[in-house]
Amino acid sequence: MPETAKSPGDPAPPGTAESGGSSRVRADPTRVRAMFGRIARRYDLLNRVLSLGIDQRWRRRTVRAAGPVDGRVVVDVCCGTGDLALAFAREGARVLGVDFTPEMLGIAADKKRLPSGGYARGDAMRLPVQGGVCDAVSIAFGLRNLADRGVGLAELARVLRPGGVALVLEFGMPRSRVLGALYRLYFTRILPFVGALVSRDSAAYRYLPDTVLAWPKADDLEREMRAVGLVDTGFTPLSGGIAYLHWGRASAGGEAR
Repeated sequence: MPETAKSPGDPAPPGTAESGGSSRVRADPTRVRAMFGRIARRYDLLNRVLSLGIDQRWRRRTVRAAGPVDGRVVVDVCCGTGDLALAFAREGARVLGVDFTPEMLGIAADKKRLPSGGYARGDAMRLPVQGGVCDAVSIAFGLRNLADRGVGLAELARVLRPGGVALVLEFGMPRSRVLGALYRLYFTRILPFVGALVSRDSAAYRYLPDTVLAWPKADDLEREMRAVGLVDTGFTPLSGGIAYLHWGRASAGGEAR
């Protein structure tokens, strides 16, 4: 397994969530960590309710995109309550889940012990993992919460073995005008109301649509993945573009940057 740091450092200073560009949403690590800590106990329930269970299907699709993982080393970044890490573990992967919110990690550990691997508290922009040791690295619904997206993508590339795959699962904006309008209405009106009602934290579920609406287009994110040295990049829309699955590989000639 990758070597984990004994005491991961504090998050990097707050910055813009948009690497190389401006954004109206700033991901302050201290506030993001506190927010996820507050909603941790209701996080899974809200995911199932607000996505009608589709989020689990997206995670299974992400695991399939990694190819055969039995016996392979997988690091799941911003693992939250561990759903994607467990999905990889069920396919036989040796998984390390990394997150900087202790309340989330506590719930992940309580769900089910990873058969091979474990969880570690760590910063996605400074992963407690050696370079070039992972067969696959994933991040689901976490990249948009980083203070610097480019640094986070570079860390995904850094820890991969040559030929290893990086997988990014994130919300997106449907390209269909009608579906996009309905989705925007849901995200800006219904989701914040239901989220606040169940979680009792209105700020958290105002933050979510803000970050999604400020997210770059899929082809722009693909360019950012190539910029950190990943090759064979691509993406596919899921559920009409409500979410997107991105992928890229570390160059077979050596570590991606």
